[in-house]
Amino acid sequence: MVCIPVLTALGISLGSCSKPELPLPSMPSFYTNLAANKGQVDAGAARDMISIYRRNNGASVVSLDPELQELAQQQALAMAKADSMSHDVRGSLRSRLDGAGYRHGAAVENISAGYHTLAEAFSGWRQSRSHNENMLNGRMRRMGIAVAHAPQSKYKVYWALIMSD
Repeated sequence: MVCIPVLTALGISLGSCSKPELPLPSMPSFYTNLAANKGQVDAGAARDMISIYRRNNGASVVSLDPELQELAQQQALAMAKADSMSHDVRGSLRSRLDGAGYRHGAAVENISAGYHTLAEAFSGWRQSRSHNENMLNGRMRRMGIAVAHAPQSKYKVYWALIMSD
């Protein structure tokens, strides 16, 4: 008989100590499904993700470059329009950079299609020897990244990452 009043008192005590519910933090942008909402890649999150990865592997961090952002966007759009994942859909990387008057010594490009989140694209590039080498290239200091949507395509999303010294 003593247990019931103690439990009742304990329940009231616990109830008065509960905190109001806090809002859940938003989902990190690198998990945003870009195919579903036709969103744009969070270039700052991409820069941070790639920079941390580079730093963990002995390379310097990279900065976002507005010109490379635009060139990456043009490449992603051209691939989406052609429904073709190709480095050369608008000409070689060198010819595209030179044609835009972009000053560079060395540059690399990663493209992909079908990844719906930044996390997926990054993971795919890490797992590919040549793409991984590009991301970890010690000469690279600047980057631009973009996506383009092709709703009728089996891929839905095309990616372009351009890095330069």
